[in-house]
Amino acid sequence: MRAKRRPHPVDEMLPVGKLAVYGFQHVLAFYAGAVIVPILLAGAIGLSERELIHLINADLFTCGIASIIQAAGFWKVGVRLPLLQGVTFTAVSPMIAIGLAAGGGTDGLLVIYGAVIVAGLATFLVAPFFGRLIRFFPPVVTGSVILIIGLALLPVAALDAVGGGSDPQPGNPRHLAYALGTLAVIVLIQRLFRGFMATVAVLVGLVLGTLVAWLLGDAHFDAVGDSAWLGVTTPFHFGWPQFSIAAIVSMIVVMLITAVETTGDVFATGEIVDKRVGREDVARALRADGLATTIGGVFNSFPYTCFAENVGLVRLTQVKSRWVVVAAGAIMILIGLVPKAGAIVAGIPHPVLGGAALAMFATVAVVGIQTLARVDFHDHRNIVIVGSSVGLAMFVTAQPDIATAVPGWAQIILGSGITLGSITAIGLNVVFHDVGRGRGPAVAGTPSAGSVRLEQVNGMSREEFVATFRRLFQGPTDVVGRAHDRRPFADTANLRAAFQEALFSAPADEQRALMAAYPDLGADRVADGEEGEDSVRDQSAAGLTRLADEDREEFAALAAAYREKFGVPLIICVRDAASRDRILVEGRQRLDNSPAQEHAAALIEIAKVANHRLADLVAGANPIASARARAFGRGVE
Repeated sequence: MRAKRRPHPVDEMLPVGKLAVYGFQHVLAFYAGAVIVPILLAGAIGLSERELIHLINADLFTCGIASIIQAAGFWKVGVRLPLLQGVTFTAVSPMIAIGLAAGGGTDGLLVIYGAVIVAGLATFLVAPFFGRLIRFFPPVVTGSVILIIGLALLPVAALDAVGGGSDPQPGNPRHLAYALGTLAVIVLIQRLFRGFMATVAVLVGLVLGTLVAWLLGDAHFDAVGDSAWLGVTTPFHFGWPQFSIAAIVSMIVVMLITAVETTGDVFATGEIVDKRVGREDVARALRADGLATTIGGVFNSFPYTCFAENVGLVRLTQVKSRWVVVAAGAIMILIGLVPKAGAIVAGIPHPVLGGAALAMFATVAVVGIQTLARVDFHDHRNIVIVGSSVGLAMFVTAQPDIATAVPGWAQIILGSGITLGSITAIGLNVVFHDVGRGRGPAVAGTPSAGSVRLEQVNGMSREEFVATFRRLFQGPTDVVGRAHDRRPFADTANLRAAFQEALFSAPADEQRALMAAYPDLGADRVADGEEGEDSVRDQSAAGLTRLADEDREEFAALAAAYREKFGVPLIICVRDAASRDRILVEGRQRLDNSPAQEHAAALIEIAKVANHRLADLVAGANPIASARARAFGRGVE
């Protein structure tokens, strides 16, 4: 009887004590960003201090509900990743404009809530259709968006580090000491400790930084005594929402833009926790955004999205369980119901928060860099996509007032570096990689290398063809040569069919030799690059190149058992597999097959792998041009 497989780290239920500590760490990292939106809005539309306090409590209460929906999930709602929900900054300027246009004060607030409720419902309904756009998010886009998120958040951390937006003091040596001291504590703990202590480094840094600031008289908790023990937010506390067509349209546009940011956060978290993100995952995340936003409008709060700040915390601590975020959600609900608890958290000095945020936000950017490492930068189109999107995002981040140079409707886009950079990356990817695809590959690596189109493939000699396309298969090139004999190719689909027909019509001993050339799943030789970059790309899709020791042993045992029975490696198209767990389940099931059935199954998997590798080549002309150049000694600059 096989031992029960432990769950994926994302689904692992930790002990209650650890859930509470890790969850509280998320709350502390999240708190400043959570309350800034109601503070900005209240000041802009003229709300009283009492009304502001109620908005903060309502915000925290609804943040908790939204985070539980996103992380725990039910039906087709919630991505079930460790993603914490917070009010989107993208909505601040539009909400202020809506509120002021409606007369400000609570009158303006009611029109805002009407728009928020309808925009949330619209997001919920459009989620499955947005999920179908996932093909427009290849690594060049997701890597750019993740990198932009991390870089754009760093100025927020820097502002906190010098005292916060209300009273920045860059020349204050105490602020610098608190920020750098907190950062140093986090770094030292992660260097000197392992296990539980390393995972709560951010929490320890925040607590020690706050304690030192309190001892020196720079952290104040006077508001704790003035706050009530219980403060329950009730639906429609300020009155029944009012509905304005212009306000609703504006807020729907905000939610569509926010959906782009949410998609980037989902991909970033998927990379961090090593879990594949698909179309339905994006749809589930956006449904949760929509539902949470509608709940926010009912409970006196605002539009919700995945909070990038806490994505960095997951990366830094490597605590991947989504139940930690569920615990954080429960803590936020509690803080929202107990104003005194919120006042304690609010007493953390801005420089201490800023020091911790510097570490967390920078790790988000690192994830983006890791994702971009899978992009072919010999293709200058990808350089243009990344360079333009990151450049524009940093332009807006460094000069936020640039948004005033455009009409009000465009300020939604130019008001956020994350939004502008994300839209730029998506748009340029479509322009360079999708528009005109029917004409074939349009750009080669260098002017000297020239463009490579389908007619040129049809004109290749057998030697050139084999050199160009040999990477589709591992080992022997007989199948590639046989595909060359099926020229001319009418289109890319016809080219793909030629490889498939050549594979399945090959003699059995030739097929057997081809199978034997494929590496074991999860093998060290693949992770070390000894089996070639294509094998690394194939197996990294499900994280097989970065297995923990326990998982590596499990894959090695499966590979050995399969080889012993069938004499060849276990071949599975990892890019089509849902997860590492699914690969193991499928591999064990195939151990019960007959040799004839496994021979056929292996050929099908080889064909799937070849299809993906061909797509990698044909998606851009550079890989084809580069392959030819390498084969015949012509370097590509």
